[in-house]
Amino acid sequence: MSPSEWESLCDGCGMCCLISLEDEDTGDILLTDVHCKLFDNQSCRCRDYENRKRHVPDCVKLTPGKIASLQWMPRTCAYRLVSEGKSLPDWHHLVSGDRNTIHEVGQSVQAATISELDLPEKDLVTRITVWPGEPDHF
Repeated sequence: MSPSEWESLCDGCGMCCLISLEDEDTGDILLTDVHCKLFDNQSCRCRDYENRKRHVPDCVKLTPGKIASLQWMPRTCAYRLVSEGKSLPDWHHLVSGDRNTIHEVGQSVQAATISELDLPEKDLVTRITVWPGEPDHF
């Protein structure tokens, strides 16, 4: 798969741009409704994708070799599905032909998150959220 084909898999759900927390006792990963400072919650895209690591050093670059080890990736993530040999869902833009389908069927975080810049870090635990189609922890 070429780099542009790989990049085209992103469905724009935005869940990988959410701040997650690790439960100190169980090791479970819990998602919040708080997004990275570079995430645009209307378009569900990074505001500076090409330079994101300069602004957010711990941003994970998704590669075919890394996906299997990233258990916090959404169950419906195309990168994860492809790595697991599964089919893309009907709402995925490569199937439906429309990048808005994911938002129309409620499988994205569009307009449902707040920026990490708008919340004190100590309050993150109050923002734990279970997203549609996802388990309560990873």
